Amino acid sequence: MWFCRIEPAIFNHCKLLLLNAKELIMEKEMLALVKLKNGEDKFTKFMGWMQSDEGMAERSKFAIPPKTVGAVTPDKSAIMFKVFVTDEDGMTDFVSGKNPAMKAIFDECIESTQLWDLSEIQL
Repeated sequence: MWFCRIEPAIFNHCKLLLLNAKELIMEKEMLALVKLKNGEDKFTKFMGWMQSDEGMAERSKFAIPPKTVGAVTPDKSAIMFKVFVTDEDGMTDFVSGKNPAMKAIFDECIESTQLWDLSEIQL
């Protein structure tokens, strides 16, 4: 009978590699376009919530917030986000205003949203 002792450092490294592989398999790139309502400080209020502890925690449930790339129009009436999504249903609920934590800020600030799947084209 053979016994093998695995050093904790090696085991943790392998576990990390497996977690990274799982993350790569589960990630899906999506593009969200958010058009804001007219009015005072809708952009500031919306982005303040998105970057708040509550907003970051909610976004972490279906995406990887540190990897999100955002762009804003010069007049701050629309924002585009490239999001690395781990739960497509959660992302869809969030962008459509069905997420309970997002509902108040959605109703106050957002006029409309659109969501697209992205796929890379090999060059």
